[in-house]
Order: sequence, then C-alpha cells, then structure tokens
Amino acid sequence: MKAVATGFLLAATVLYVIARWQQGHGAGWADYLGAAAQAAMVGALADWFAVTALFRHPLGLPIPHTAIIPNRKEALGRSLGDFVGENFLSQDVIRARLRAIGPAGRLGGWLAEEKHADRVTTEVAGWARGIFTVLRDDEVQAALSHTVNRWLADAPLGPPAGRLLGRFVAQDGHRPVVDLLSRRAVQWLQEHPEALERAVAGEAPSWTPRFVDERVARRIHRELVHFAEAVRDEPDHPARGAIDTFLTDFARDLQYDPRTLAQAERLKRDLIGHPEVQRLVGSSWQTLRSMLVAAAEDGDGELRARMRDAVASFGRRLVEDERLRAKTDAWIEDAAVHVVTAYRGEITALITDTVEAWDGEETSRKVEIQVGRDLQFIRINGTVVGALAGLLIYVLTRVS
Repeated sequence: MKAVATGFLLAATVLYVIARWQQGHGAGWADYLGAAAQAAMVGALADWFAVTALFRHPLGLPIPHTAIIPNRKEALGRSLGDFVGENFLSQDVIRARLRAIGPAGRLGGWLAEEKHADRVTTEVAGWARGIFTVLRDDEVQAALSHTVNRWLADAPLGPPAGRLLGRFVAQDGHRPVVDLLSRRAVQWLQEHPEALERAVAGEAPSWTPRFVDERVARRIHRELVHFAEAVRDEPDHPARGAIDTFLTDFARDLQYDPRTLAQAERLKRDLIGHPEVQRLVGSSWQTLRSMLVAAAEDGDGELRARMRDAVASFGRRLVEDERLRAKTDAWIEDAAVHVVTAYRGEITALITDTVEAWDGEETSRKVEIQVGRDLQFIRINGTVVGALAGLLIYVLTRVS
C-alpha cells in the first residue's frame, strides 16, 4: 500500500511534467492538467508527511511533533488502559453482556452432555488427587486434631445426646438391642452354670456344706435362666418396661439435669484427652486420604460414576429450572462484577505496563502493521482530492 500511494504521487509528478512540457507548445488543456497535477503533488506530500510523522521522523529529520507514537508510547499505554477500563470493564457493560449471553443456560447445556460431564469429573478427580498428594500428612493431622478437639470441647455433649437417645427410644430403636442382649444372656447362662456355682461357693460361709452351696447355686441358676427366658420371649415383660423407663429418664436427665450434664461433660473431656482417641483422630486423615486418592484414580469406580451423574444432573437442572438458572446467572454476574471492580486497576495496569515495556520503534512498528494499510489510503485520497481541488480552484480563477 505504501508503493501504491507513492505511485499516485509519482503519477501526479509525471502528469505535472507533461503539463509543463505541453504548456511550452501552446496547448490550452495543459494549464488545467498542470493545476490539477500540482495540487495533487501538494496533497500527496502533505498526507505523506502527516502519516509518516505518526511513526517516525520524516526523512530522518528531527522535526518537532513527529515520531509521535515512539515518543508518546507511555501516554498511549495509559490512554489505552483507561479506555479499556472505562468502556469494557465497567459494571454496566459486564452485566449487560452476561445477561445477553445467559451463561447458566449455556453451562447447563454443556454439562448435561455425557462427554462433558465425564471430562469435568476427570479434571476434578485429577485436581483432588494432586492436592491430596502434595499435602503434608503431619500438618494436616495436626490441623485436623486441633479442629476436632476444639469443636468437641466447645460443643456440649449432654443435650444433643439426650435428644438423640430420646428419639431413639420413642421409635423403639433400642428394642433390637434388648432382644440381642436377652438372647445372649440366656445362651451364656445355659452354657456356663459352673460360673454361678463358683460365685456362690466363693460368697458362701465356710461352715455351710458343699452340697448345700451346690443346690443353692443350681436353684439360683434355674431362676436366672427362667427370668432371662421370660425377658427374651415376652415383649411386655416388666424388665423391658424398666429398661424403657430408665432410658427415657436418662435421655431427659442428659438434657435438663445439672448433675447428669456435668458428668457427661467430664466423660467428654476424659475421652478427648485419652491418647487412643487422639491417635484415632490423627490417623483418620491417612485413611481418608488413601480412600479418596484410590477413588479418584479409579475411572470406573462408584465415586467417579456418582460424580459424573451429579454433574450431568446439575447441568440438566440448569437448563430446565428457570429459578435455579436465574439464581446462577445472578451469582455469575455478581462474581464477575466483583472481580472487575476489585481488579480493574491490575487489569488495565497490565495493558499500560506492557505498552511501556515495548521498545519505541517496536511499538511504532506494531501499530503501523495494524493500521498502516488504512493510513496509506489517506495518502491516496489526499492525492486524488488535491487534484480535484486544484482543478476546481484553477477553473474558478479562470472564470472569474
């Protein structure tokens, strides 16, 4: 385009020479051609100077107010950064653009496709595996122990345990436990009668005959077996009712009785401070980490399958549920506006600092490559318009 624009200037020069030559031979039309060619050269030279002055010194001469871009690149960078910040990173522009796009709906449609849900699941699993791999076990265990111990120390044990026990008893959740204990009691008594005989013999006076102790022990054994069988076989046995009453009263005491509450807190502190409990809390991280890493690495495992289904299900909900989609769009808008508002200075500074770091000649070359083609049309237009203007002025002069 530079060559084309220069060609127009050379053509005007040639026409001017031809016009001057013909004027010497008395050709009347040569005056008009000469005026047009002369004005075309002036216009071409003036626009060449203007365009060249943007990027360098014309003919290498340090004329004031030339080579504007190399000398003013810092101001150009600041102006460009301010322009981008005010016109592209404003809150209104961001919100309007996001509302026009509808990011939640697009995201939902993308996630609903199986291949995309699988891709997201694979990426998340990779991130999780990397995070769990680089974490230091000793630091995580220390933080986990501190957090759990602090939570257990601050949270009261009695009231929640009492409420849980109360609901458990009200729903007869303890009945299977009572049934199991009664069956085991009958079984143990039937299989270990000698244990009761030893207990009776150990507590009996030394002067009682041995056969008396044995008869007493057998009688007590029979009565205990009969009692245990009755508790096992009769759902409405008084012993079962006594257990129900005890558990109900204990659940109430755990919630409201000061003495029971204090005992529960002492028990909790003793459990927290026990070395085995501390080791259990600390070692739970290694077990959890191993399980999660193994699940993340298993591409066909249950965890990956559930994650994939959850991602796809969330995508379908975003597409079908207008309320959820609107809430997600609003959240994305607020997040984008927050980022733009909080970091607009850093974003525009990236533009400013990048331009300032460029070499002056390099900056001029980059800008000229982008807009130089259009600027050469200014030279061409200047040549043509100059010719027409010169011709018009000459005609008006001759007519007047």
